[in-house]
Amino acid sequence: MTVLPVVRAPDPVLSRAGATVDPHDPAVIQLAEDMVSTMRAAPGCVGLAAPQVGVPAQLFVVDVTGHPKASTVHGLLVLANAGIVEASRWKQGREGCLSIPDLTGDVKRAGRIVVVGEIPGGGKITVSTDAFEARALQHEIDHCNGLLFVDRVSGAHAIYQRKVYL
Repeated sequence: MTVLPVVRAPDPVLSRAGATVDPHDPAVIQLAEDMVSTMRAAPGCVGLAAPQVGVPAQLFVVDVTGHPKASTVHGLLVLANAGIVEASRWKQGREGCLSIPDLTGDVKRAGRIVVVGEIPGGGKITVSTDAFEARALQHEIDHCNGLLFVDRVSGAHAIYQRKVYL
């Protein structure tokens, strides 16, 4: 598995909706494996979407295992062509992104969601989740649809310089 370079804003691939993919295509399966490696290589990273590695596709990986904000945890989720079919309990929360490494922002997201998608190399899946895992899934689905968290903040007052502790 390869660690891929992460694309940073304002690269145009980040603002384009990704194409749907064939989850059984060996290239898609390999890309998913490389994305898992890339996510795991970035400290604190809990998700990565294909556009973040320069591929305009509906594919992402999420794993909130061990994160202090996580309550519901499904482990590693690798989803293609995913969409939200139910959303409720909207709540503001702070988000960051590998593609915008110097900023964080307050984004209103659903606290409970149901997502349907396809597992590369497998079948269809439905994931019901809440809290931090729900936020991570919504963040990655947005990437697949050409949106960054800064597109969803509630104004310039809700964007912050990332705090770095040495």
